Amino acid sequence: MIRAMIVDDALVRLGLTDLLEVDRDIEVAAQAADGLQAIDQAMAHRIDVALVDVRMPRMDGITATARLRALPHAPKVITLTTFDLDEYVYNALAAGADGFLLKDTDPAEILRAVHLVAAGSAMLHPAAARRLIDRYHATTRPRATAARARLDRLTPRERDVLSLLARGDTNAEIATRLAMRESTVKAHVSRILTALDVTNRVQAALLARDAG
Repeated sequence: MIRAMIVDDALVRLGLTDLLEVDRDIEVAAQAADGLQAIDQAMAHRIDVALVDVRMPRMDGITATARLRALPHAPKVITLTTFDLDEYVYNALAAGADGFLLKDTDPAEILRAVHLVAAGSAMLHPAAARRLIDRYHATTRPRATAARARLDRLTPRERDVLSLLARGDTNAEIATRLAMRESTVKAHVSRILTALDVTNRVQAALLARDAG
């Protein structure tokens, strides 16, 4: 069972709760109206995935994401916004978000995102991902050089895992392609994140793209 938290205004929370509770594998364990409430709720309830609005009173979603990811039992975070703005995508991922979706995303894709993120994968709205890569992660010479230096910390097998991770494969898909156990892939991913000094798969994937 995936324990979810919805952090948004009342109307959106109502709609998302109705959507998520259609899925028998998801439980809406907590709700919050802003970032400060989200921190309190995440500390009071064991949350697996938090869906967090970007624009909120008192504490915005970007700040809340960073605070949530710093908790001892940190939930995965999917940020949501009505506005497909590049700086929101970049700042959300920099804060540690594992997903970024527009609120008009197809309901089935939102459910898929919750499952993917809970399983340790990532989910970005396609248009947002494309512009993020184009605008903020173009392979310029200094950035590429720095990224390649960090990738040099990886073993050849970890590089194989990273290349598949960077194209969006799940742990199960990587395991099948590389003839590994899924538990072995998870161990490799954990080591990759530590070696690259990043907090999630999205940041590792972007670093791999920077390296070309």
